[in-house]
Amino acid sequence: MAPVVAGRTGAWLLSVRPRTLSAAATPVFVGTGLAAAAGTFRLAPAAAALIGALFIQIGTNLANDYYDFVRGGDTEDRVGPVRVTQAGLIAPRQVWWGMVVALVAALVVGVYLVSVGGWPIVWIGLASLVCAVAYTGGPFPLAYHGLGDVFVFFFFGLVAVGGTYWVQALDLPQEVLVAGAGVGALNTAILVANNVRDLDTDAVAGKRTLAVRLGRTASRTEYVLLMVVGFMVPVLGVAVYGWPRLALLPLLACFVSLRPVTVVMTESDASALVPALAGTARVVALYGLLFGFGLAFG
Repeated sequence: MAPVVAGRTGAWLLSVRPRTLSAAATPVFVGTGLAAAAGTFRLAPAAAALIGALFIQIGTNLANDYYDFVRGGDTEDRVGPVRVTQAGLIAPRQVWWGMVVALVAALVVGVYLVSVGGWPIVWIGLASLVCAVAYTGGPFPLAYHGLGDVFVFFFFGLVAVGGTYWVQALDLPQEVLVAGAGVGALNTAILVANNVRDLDTDAVAGKRTLAVRLGRTASRTEYVLLMVVGFMVPVLGVAVYGWPRLALLPLLACFVSLRPVTVVMTESDASALVPALAGTARVVALYGLLFGFGLAFG
């Protein structure tokens, strides 16, 4: 896909992939909504959690851009959003340094969060930073061995929601992890939409994502099941944990999900699957905003 950028600033904006940042923001919104519902909301830790999550997401995106290029995972045959390294918009070494800067910024924010949340945040932060690089870099890149889905579900679901709640409440009740599972499922659906689109080119490049390992039909089933899990969590929370009924607001995002689900289930051509990624990201963003609002103000 031909990039449309306005000089260096536009290229760097393209490199951080703004449409994917909902994956980082959504768990913070939901964790903060849960904290507000429990009467433990704290603005400064919530804001720091959001900033730190965004920097980790940006660092992960830049790491993917760089390491997929140097490993040969991004070729001219790839269809989808532009990768700035492969497209020659930014030099590989500069993308690598951009990754370092983003992760160092996340580390700086993490120092404050450690002062608030203690040792649990140390281990969460270090693991998040390591895995941000290890997702596509290092001697055992997770995405290249079919572990990307597990990484996203765990870190962009359970850990992110749980960590956001912890730095405000210094507690971790079961219902927080249940909410984290719902967010993690939908964030993983973003990855599945991406990997189904890239299935053929990833297989040729030796990138053994879970979609490559399972095949198209099973990956489509995984995508639908992840959507179902995500939308069932608010219902479970209201029925079992006594969440306010406004916590059912994220079910409205079901209507937005119809289009990307249809595309993933019916299209096989990579170009036709491109809108599914952005569509799924919009579902996640709307889900997070409505879920956080419903929990906080219900």
